[in-house]
Amino acid sequence: MKRLGFIGTGGMGSGMAANLLKAGFPLVVNDLRREVTRPLEEQGAVFKDSPREVAEACDVVLSMLPHGAAVHDVAVGQGGLCEAEGGACTWVDFSSIDKRTVVDVNAALDPRGWALLDASVSGVEEQAAAAALSIWASGPRALYDENLPAFQAMGKKIVYMGELGNAKLVKTANAMLSGIMHMGMVEVFNWLKAGGLNEEDFQNFIRSSQNYSDALERVTRIIVSGNFKPRKSWMPKDVGFGLDVARDMEIPVPFSSLVYQMFAIAQANGVDGYEATGIACEVFSILSGRKGD
Repeated sequence: MKRLGFIGTGGMGSGMAANLLKAGFPLVVNDLRREVTRPLEEQGAVFKDSPREVAEACDVVLSMLPHGAAVHDVAVGQGGLCEAEGGACTWVDFSSIDKRTVVDVNAALDPRGWALLDASVSGVEEQAAAAALSIWASGPRALYDENLPAFQAMGKKIVYMGELGNAKLVKTANAMLSGIMHMGMVEVFNWLKAGGLNEEDFQNFIRSSQNYSDALERVTRIIVSGNFKPRKSWMPKDVGFGLDVARDMEIPVPFSSLVYQMFAIAQANGVDGYEATGIACEVFSILSGRKGD
């Protein structure tokens, strides 16, 4: 099996990397925080001090990083992939970033012999740990096919999205759509509840609707229970990417713009420390004057 490198083993990356180990891939890891790589090292992964050293010790590099600046640094910063002498020349980046950054780092690494796939995932930390992510990947088709076994070790739905950067676009699109759905579901729930419908009837209504889906079921369950899991939601950042791209393309996205403002209300009131459903519920509590009741 190919020897893989994994850079960025935080909440999502640690679960993804662990599943590569479980699938039998030899693994080299790197993170700025050594403490988050230690559980992987205990399972057989080998730590390296820099992206360059990771690349030199493996056949393919994968990464899950927090923002575009980190991706740029891994690519061409000091000790970056661009400095590797031998080893890997394929990089698969799963970071939740914009398409432009992917295209730019590809242009910087291409003259140095690197080939890049960009990928995105849909799911949270628990799904990453359970190898239950949806994965979108784009770039050279032959490179995608060659690395499909690694994708299959981390996710249950793997989809090829065409030219480089498209996987980042659809990740952003998914965030925009999900944000609209979360806010819309909470709005409808509050409206129905004010009209006299109870929680059980609301759930039965959703389950019998032609709009029903697994995603709506999950959101409905969280709304009704009021159990909002504390976590950092990356959805506002991703929706922001969508607005930036929309401005560049001069494409109107009024619903996504409103969703972004709703997230901004949550941030301004200190209630953005939940998954997206919880944030939506907290925002509507503020707008309806129920916050603090």
